[in-house]
Amino acid sequence: MKKKLLIAGIIIVVLTAAFFIFKPSKNQIERQANLMTRDLSIEFRVTGEVSPRNRLEIKPQFAGRIDSILVSEGDAVKKGQTIIRMSSNERAAMLDAARAISEEEFKKWSDIYKESPIIAPMNGFIILRSKEPGQTVTASDPILVMADDLIVEAKIDETDLRHIKIGLQFPIVLDAYPDEKFLGEVEHIAYEASIVSNVTVYLIKIRPIIKPKIFRSGMTATITVTVDSKDGAQVLPSEFIISVRDKTFVYIKSKTSKKIERKEVKTGISDGKFTEIIDGINPDDAAVLIKSEDKTSQRSKSFMTRR
Repeated sequence: MKKKLLIAGIIIVVLTAAFFIFKPSKNQIERQANLMTRDLSIEFRVTGEVSPRNRLEIKPQFAGRIDSILVSEGDAVKKGQTIIRMSSNERAAMLDAARAISEEEFKKWSDIYKESPIIAPMNGFIILRSKEPGQTVTASDPILVMADDLIVEAKIDETDLRHIKIGLQFPIVLDAYPDEKFLGEVEHIAYEASIVSNVTVYLIKIRPIIKPKIFRSGMTATITVTVDSKDGAQVLPSEFIISVRDKTFVYIKSKTSKKIERKEVKTGISDGKFTEIIDGINPDDAAVLIKSEDKTSQRSKSFMTRR
């Protein structure tokens, strides 16, 4: 018997509290708003970096002295093209000795022992020239660095990976040129994850549809991915929407009786500031914001709102 009385008492307390929470008085209205038409989009941003799709360091096969470098940074080269000429240490020492004797002796030995060419191993362009003629290098020293193309690489949180597809296009802005925007297309999604700051991420590669002339390896890029969008949506400011458990409500002020009632509504997408109202409110209804309402319950559901 005592247990039943206790349960009944708890129910009365809960109902009483609910009455005062959801039955506002006339002087509790902070402001009001009507349905408005607005284009909505849900998006998130990712920071990436301009990188070569394939980066190749050009190193000599032997230690020696660079005689000439036939290309500069930014030059396009073809596979098989001679880009460097070198002398081995032995040839360099011999020619130095011959030059000390006379120019004729130097020319004689130069014609007998030819310098060695280094050729381009692929089609591409030069992104770095780290050595100059006359410098002595070893077989492990890169003289030039080549790339076949420049793309944007970005690391995507695993929770966002479902929104990334091969062929998806989105706008990219370089931090160095914030006023210039260009389109990129996803060409590869990594099959293996990596851990960055305790977060599981996947590397994606993005090809520019039209490569900007300002593109340089190492530049920071900001990628904007649109998750969902709707043109001409009927919306309310998100602060007017109350989420209680699995239901969503809005306070409505009647035009005739001037009374305030709570209506259940069906919502769609939200960009954080505005939320789509699919059903539950008429165009003439005025939604009201209640002063005494708990601010934590006067927020709409987070429909994938992003930074």
